[in-house]
Amino acid sequence: MAAEVGGAAWLPFLIAFLVALLTAFSYLELVTKYPQPAGAALYVHKAFGIHLLTFMIAFAVMCSGITSASTSARAFAPNLAVGVGWEAGDTSVMAIALGFMLLVAAINLRGVSEGVKTNVVLTMIELSGLLLVILVGFSAIAGGNVDWGRVVAFETPDDKSVFLAVTTATSLAFFAMVGFEDSVNMAEECHEPNRIFPRIMLTGLGITGATYVLVSICAVALVPVGDLAGNDTPLVTVAERGAPDLPIAEILPFISMFAVANSALISMLMASRLLYGMARQGIIPGALSRVGQRRRTLYVSIVFTTLIALALIAYVSYASENAVSVLGGTTSLLLLAVFGAVNALLGVISCLYLVTPLSGRPVAEYEVAGILLALGLVLSIPMYLASRRRGEQLKVGSLGGGSRDEED
Repeated sequence: MAAEVGGAAWLPFLIAFLVALLTAFSYLELVTKYPQPAGAALYVHKAFGIHLLTFMIAFAVMCSGITSASTSARAFAPNLAVGVGWEAGDTSVMAIALGFMLLVAAINLRGVSEGVKTNVVLTMIELSGLLLVILVGFSAIAGGNVDWGRVVAFETPDDKSVFLAVTTATSLAFFAMVGFEDSVNMAEECHEPNRIFPRIMLTGLGITGATYVLVSICAVALVPVGDLAGNDTPLVTVAERGAPDLPIAEILPFISMFAVANSALISMLMASRLLYGMARQGIIPGALSRVGQRRRTLYVSIVFTTLIALALIAYVSYASENAVSVLGGTTSLLLLAVFGAVNALLGVISCLYLVTPLSGRPVAEYEVAGILLALGLVLSIPMYLASRRRGEQLKVGSLGGGSRDEED
């Protein structure tokens, strides 16, 4: 954010929150009508009834989970290096990221219950780290050790206008807001979703938006923009400047490792579950729906999605100087395109604008997204032709997999 808009790094987070809020209202309207798994794919199928479009929406959501997890894996390595005081090179960082993704796969292979319980613990650790940064910022503000002038200072790259720089940064900031759309796949498991779901989704999204805006304001007020831009562990730098006498800076890299592990774990859990659901309905090869006999885990879909993630990490690590930015941006690119299909009016305009090159997205994000969606087309066409010959209909309602009772 700082590299694109300077001290106004909080603004892209605020705009991303507003764009996400528009989509959240659309999801709330739809999930109370159709409290079933499959989320966006179900809603698009209800609206248009086009088999290929439904499949590509579902596949894009699945791929967003893989790119999100890959982003987290690539961010895990620098935090580990800083935490243990190791000067890791590019190859070492990539190797750590690949090893981390294999660890995530092992946890998911252990079982869904273990994955969800781990997610709860990691979420609390993650939030504690962000609150520590905010407390450090507030302490520095109380002591008069901040520069408020930096918070409102726009510093954009020479080749970009302020508007283009803000939209470019917003495209990336949107990565911090995603995840709420995954919860609609679990609406069927919720008692009284019409009453409970809207309150919980809006509360969670509101906490997320407020936390990131406060963190970015504290960061910019404490640390010059030049020291934030291109920094692999910016929050560690913020803690060092704001509380040099406290061991917070030594703790944060490890908290950050837990935070990115949390994102990767839940993203890969969602991706493998959605892939399993599509295979189970005959949309993609049925082999991907195989379940382990002993632990009943979706071992084929977990292995398949993990292989895609490993390939993505390796490819982007060699093809781009800023792998985290490209992978994170690709996640928001895929989901914004999906949200554009779900929304109406303001939601469509805001999401689709952030999808287009007019928003300042780097070409690398389109390349990665294009490769993933091309893979989806390859998987869908043979199955689609076969289903037409059999005269079968797509049963979208169970794309997210079976219900809790069915799995038990």
